[in-house]
Amino acid sequence: MGRRRKGGAFPAFGAPDPLLDATPVATLDLHGDTALDAGRRIGDFIRTQAPIRPGQVVHVITGKGRGSAGRPVLPGVVRRVLSGDVGRFVAQWDKDLDEAGFMIRLK
Repeated sequence: MGRRRKGGAFPAFGAPDPLLDATPVATLDLHGDTALDAGRRIGDFIRTQAPIRPGQVVHVITGKGRGSAGRPVLPGVVRRVLSGDVGRFVAQWDKDLDEAGFMIRLK
């Protein structure tokens, strides 16, 4: 199952980061999606990309949640999907550098 990087998994300050510095081979933009639509789309996206792009990095854009009535919804949806059944297609994932999406390395 895919996992989020924790603690010591990050490179030293200033060192290249193989996940966050990677150029994504595909991007999914979830701006404006409902939580239900976003969950379905991210699952479909990962299941489609994993077999054709193993080991590559994809980018899922959620935005920062400024358009949400309350707290941002989409980042939590993406985390739940990546931690669920779709996680079997994911080697690692983390928030992108501007905290408006996720970088995901496929298995």
